[in-house]
Order: sequence, then C-alpha cells, then structure tokens
Amino acid sequence: MLNVLVTGANGQLGRSIRLFARDTEKQRYIFTDVDELDIATDISFLRQIVQTKCIDVVVNCAAYTNVEQAEQNVDAAYRINSTAVRNLAKVANEQNAVLFHISTDYVFDGTHCIPYLEEDSPNPLSVYGRSKYSGEQEILRSGCRYLILRTAWMYSPYGHNFFKTILHKLAQGVGLSVVADQIGTPTYAVDLAYLIVELIESGDYVGHEGIYHFSNEGVCSWYDFAREIAVVSGNCDRSIKPCHTMDYKSNVCRPSYAVLDKTKVKQTFRIEIPHWRDALVRCWKAFDAECEHPL
Repeated sequence: MLNVLVTGANGQLGRSIRLFARDTEKQRYIFTDVDELDIATDISFLRQIVQTKCIDVVVNCAAYTNVEQAEQNVDAAYRINSTAVRNLAKVANEQNAVLFHISTDYVFDGTHCIPYLEEDSPNPLSVYGRSKYSGEQEILRSGCRYLILRTAWMYSPYGHNFFKTILHKLAQGVGLSVVADQIGTPTYAVDLAYLIVELIESGDYVGHEGIYHFSNEGVCSWYDFAREIAVVSGNCDRSIKPCHTMDYKSNVCRPSYAVLDKTKVKQTFRIEIPHWRDALVRCWKAFDAECEHPL
C-alpha cells in the first residue's frame, strides 16, 4: 500500500488532485490543509503524521502565491514557501519518503529569449520568487528524494486566479487593460494534477527524481490569455486593451519572458501536454458546469 500525503489540499492544485486521486488496494490519499496540519510551525505533529501513517509520498501543494502581497508580507511568504518546505523535506528524508514540490517560473529573471531549461541559473526578482527559490534550496540541502515541478500562470475553476478574475471583470462590464509585454504559458491546474497522480500511481517517479518544468504547450502574453478567456466564455473582448508593464501599477518586478522548456518532463515520462488554448476550453466547461450545478 502506497500512502500519499497531500498538503495544501484546499487550494486549486490540491482540489484538482482530488479529481483523480482514488483510494484503492494499491494506494491511499490523505488530504490535509493548514487547519489540520500546519507544516510551517509544527514539525513535531508533521513528523507524527508521516510516521504513524507510514507516508511514502508527500505532495506539497501549500504555497504563498499572492505575488503583490508578498512584497509587504515577507515573513509570511518565507514561512510558507521556504520554512514549511524545509520541514517537509526534513521529515520526508527521515521517513525515506519522496517529496513532490511545486515551484514557479518566478525563480527566473525573464531575461532569456528562449524557453528556460531546468539547468538554467535562477535569479528571482521578487519576494515571491526568492521565497520559492529558497524552498527549492531547502529541498536540495535536505538530502531527501524529490521531484520539484516548476510551473507557471496556474489557473482553474477553484480559488483565486487570473482566469476567474477576468471572468468577474467581464461579467461586470468593466474595461480592462492587460499587460502584453510579459510572455509565458498558462497552466491548467487539472493537467498538472493529472500528471502528478499518474506518476505516483504508475511509480514512474522512482529513479527519476530531480527538477522538471511543466506548463501547457504554446506561448502567449497575459493580454492574449485574457482575450481568449473572453472568447471561450462568450463575452465580448473589445473591452480588453493591451498595455505595457510600466503602465501597470505594481511594486513587483516580474519576469518579462517566463516560458518553460518542457522537453525533459515529456521525454522522461513519455507524455504529451495539451496546448493552453485547448486546456482553457476544458477549464471553462468545468467552471460553467459547476456554476450551473454548484456542489
């Protein structure tokens, strides 16, 4: 029996993992969030859970993801994105469990003009990026077995994200200006969740520990993404106008080019990754169905 602990299970990735994770004779999933398990401040209870439940795999979906607020809440960002990760890595190493950890494109500075490889040197520009990179470093120092999955622009029907913000603004009829000079790739959380569950249940992660990049295929700007959200949701997109980063009031320095090269994950695990536009259509259908038939 493979015992899998999922932390941060009420966030958009954790909720997406619930769509695929099923308890069987071969594996059992234990979903926790901060109310049940505070991984940042209570390592003793974390150790107790991991030992008594005989945890084999830890999937860390917990993260401080508000990029703007991280600039003012530095301690909170580091507590969740670094200290909590250190605790998980330490306990995973003690138990010889494998740690799946989600990181971000924000560990890079965006000065590339070609997609970032896993081996490229990080140079985060923001508190959020630096705290996430610190979490990566904690894992590497711990000696635990790990898969670090760097992703970008994650969205889903759940929680707070760009996809839902744009839908809300469109429903209000508010004119939008969206930056057109920051380039990356949206990631549908459900597609990342599917990969994680498939790797765990197939056992393909064994012997392939390391850092991987995962996002949907294709490239776009935030402006392109917003327009496509308007199209798939049947809203008029004429109210969405492009703007420059310098026109957008923000205290955060963001990478202007954050496309992740996914060759390694595709070749290692023999997977095909959906294009971001196709993924967006599936997300809209799921969101629309949930609105019509709320859980």
